[in-house]
Amino acid sequence: MPERKHVKCIMVQGTMSDAGKSILCTALCRIFKQDGLRPVPFKAQNMALNSYITKDGLEMGRAQVAQAEAAGLEPDVRMNPVLLKPSSDTGSQVIVCGEIRGTMSAVDYYKYKDNIVPDILDAYYGLAENADVMVIEGAGSPAEINLREDDIVNMGFAHMVDAPVLLAGDIDRGGVFAQLYGTVALLNDEERARVKGLVINKFRGDINILKPGLTELEEKAGVPVLGVVPFLNVDIDDEDSLSARLKVEKAVKPIDVAVIRLPRLSNFTDFSPLEAHPALGVRYVREAKKLGEPDLIIIPGTKNTMDDLVWMRESGLENQILKLHAKGTPVLGVCGGYQMLGRELHNPDHTEGNREELHGMGLLPTETTFTPKKTRTRFHADVTAEPFAGAELDGYEIHMGVTTVDGKPFDTLENGEPEGCIDGDVFGTYLHGLFDTGELTEKLADYLAKRKGLDISDIKPVSHAEYKEQQYDLLAEGVRQALDMDKIYEILDKQ
Repeated sequence: MPERKHVKCIMVQGTMSDAGKSILCTALCRIFKQDGLRPVPFKAQNMALNSYITKDGLEMGRAQVAQAEAAGLEPDVRMNPVLLKPSSDTGSQVIVCGEIRGTMSAVDYYKYKDNIVPDILDAYYGLAENADVMVIEGAGSPAEINLREDDIVNMGFAHMVDAPVLLAGDIDRGGVFAQLYGTVALLNDEERARVKGLVINKFRGDINILKPGLTELEEKAGVPVLGVVPFLNVDIDDEDSLSARLKVEKAVKPIDVAVIRLPRLSNFTDFSPLEAHPALGVRYVREAKKLGEPDLIIIPGTKNTMDDLVWMRESGLENQILKLHAKGTPVLGVCGGYQMLGRELHNPDHTEGNREELHGMGLLPTETTFTPKKTRTRFHADVTAEPFAGAELDGYEIHMGVTTVDGKPFDTLENGEPEGCIDGDVFGTYLHGLFDTGELTEKLADYLAKRKGLDISDIKPVSHAEYKEQQYDLLAEGVRQALDMDKIYEILDKQ
């Protein structure tokens, strides 16, 4: 392999999943941008069901999309060259540089992944040509010593690109001193030498009570603590299944929107703009007894439409939704949720498991046939369905299956093709990101408010784009105050 030019970089690894690596990398991207540098985010391998389609029609993880936005960049699939989308407890769809390489068991993937190291390095060094600093995110924990030999995303990748490492631990989940010390202790000498600083994340309380522990941690681990980041009240898209937003079960705003929390829920970030609206209380529901009587029910995307529909049926949620709809509650289905709302689901190639046929919920005049081919496209669209007609959308499709529609479309794509379906107060669309422009969000809020007899004319939400910029700045401010940025710049300057 030819020698590549080294670029300054910093890598954030964590003691576990959901330790806050993605958010810290997002903050560093924004801080470096504010300081006049050109940061570029990178994560060699993601495992997530929340994905995004770039302008050139390639699929990548959502975390690097947020990091790109924080850095002021257009998302580029090279920022996340390997994306694993779990399709079962033991296997995942493997996406390399935005394209599907196949579905593999964990064992098969570990045998295969040496083949994709050149793709990962090409992506990294291609991005580095236009970067002042690469902000690299690890995955899971570097202390998974059973996986050390073939690692391509934590210390293995740090070695490939000679990256210094910040190690983050989550104090909110308890045992942070053991997390950090234990992780450092399990590293070998070369790996331990790469760890230049420890970060305690998600702290609540009086830091003076914590300080004696920090001193002892530094002595035992032999690594300085570079900051204690407080639990920041910021709203940044999160791709992790442990995301706090999915735990919300109570709406605290005048309009109650219930999103069904499917077992294989994907792209729940579709609803971030709704959560930010001052009148819309969004909650995630996985039990029939907690559904209540919401003003709108949303059935979101899923990695496996048929299995999740069976789960809704067995859990009693489908029956509750049908009863509420019969009483007048509107229902919106997005992607897999849209497929569920139809009359029939056909699976002749066993793309969605072993079931060949399944009755849908029967709320839309549609039928879906699953095929091995994956649709993966970005679109501008105009909503044609009342009461949302005229709303402009900028979304993307990621789905298996072809849906035939015997009814009115939800919107018209930029190429003139009809998309989605409506039937009365039931709406279905394949478009992820449908609320991102803000136009559909406002029309939806007005529609639901009028149904409820509310006047929300004096509520003026900021645009979603402006809102996200505000949140990135708030995140950067909080992390900048908490971290020793002088030390971080010193680490960069020593490369």
